[in-house]
Amino acid sequence: MSATHVKRAFKYRFRPTDEQAAELSRTFGCVRKVYNMALAARTEAWTRQERVNYNTTSAMLTAWKRTEELAFLNEVSSVPLQQCLRHLQAAFTNFFGKRAKYPRFKSKKKSRRSAEYTTSGFRFRDGRLMLAKMRDPLDIVWSRPLPEGAKPSTVTVSQDAAGRWFVSMLCEDPSVKPLPATGKAVGVDVGLDHLLTLSTGEKIANPRHERTDRARLALAQRRMAKKAKGSANRARARQKVARIHARIADRRRDGLHKLTTRLVRENQTIVIEDLTVRTMIRNRNLARAISDAAWAEFRSLLEYKAAWYGREVIAVDRFFPSSRLCSACGTLREGMPLHVRTWTCDGCGTAHDRDVNAAKNLLAAGRAVSACGAGVRPQRSSPGGQSAMKQEVSRREP
Repeated sequence: MSATHVKRAFKYRFRPTDEQAAELSRTFGCVRKVYNMALAARTEAWTRQERVNYNTTSAMLTAWKRTEELAFLNEVSSVPLQQCLRHLQAAFTNFFGKRAKYPRFKSKKKSRRSAEYTTSGFRFRDGRLMLAKMRDPLDIVWSRPLPEGAKPSTVTVSQDAAGRWFVSMLCEDPSVKPLPATGKAVGVDVGLDHLLTLSTGEKIANPRHERTDRARLALAQRRMAKKAKGSANRARARQKVARIHARIADRRRDGLHKLTTRLVRENQTIVIEDLTVRTMIRNRNLARAISDAAWAEFRSLLEYKAAWYGREVIAVDRFFPSSRLCSACGTLREGMPLHVRTWTCDGCGTAHDRDVNAAKNLLAAGRAVSACGAGVRPQRSSPGGQSAMKQEVSRREP
């Protein structure tokens, strides 16, 4: 991978003036309005078996601006409005490619408040970012510097549920280069008692960020529930709840970034298990704990960092019985309930820690596949397809 082609989004908080906050709020509303109108138009055309693409919706936007009831669309920058139409086109492309569900309408209360500006909609000079339709630059909190000589290609302004303002600048980062090759490989088993268990025997504690703030969160939610719906008091109470959620999410994300960066730096090959987290959280007894562990986010961070730095991530099929298979002699145990954390192999008498044994088996499976070239990792675009490892082991782990 060429380092010059790696693009990174650098996200910062900023403090808008009252005038800027009002302008951005109008822009968010117009973006949502245009997106929903274009989606409705494309849905109606689809029922008539007519083809509507980005160019057609762009012409519609021009016509909408000329009407009296939609003249307010001219008050904001046209760049975010065009960008939302491009996002809608990408959503339909993913839908027809069977990679996503049918696009949904944006909600005023639930959808993310954001607007994307391309190079024609902003000016960045000497560390000062000026957006279209604004007289003053944004007051950005530069928590870290941009790469030297970086020129943002797109700028995304957003506001989260806690009321915090963010600006994300996408630019090339020449500092991202493949790390020196190392012969180390590690198997990683995720869990709830311990967030990660490595094949080396190391166990990384689960910080349980949500449990730490659960009492504060419950109190804030009870207070919000007592406020009248639609009132200003309820809006303030809702924001307090959102701030607690944001605090939890920020700490969780920070911890996962540190863990994944360490694993990528220390190992050439990282073997994980292909888990269906979306299905697992249907278990009412474990849903909260699984969501707090954020296994899907851990995998996402690990994969893109490995791609940046020249590492390899192998995902072993979810039906591979890593916990029930003896890593010493290969004997397969018939069953193993979740409460069993240690067990002794009937074949060779080796005593196993359940999680460490699973991590060792994942590493062995990943190495075998890497050596023979078989595909342990199932293809996400073809659900139901069996991998080589799944064909070799016919039994399912409970």
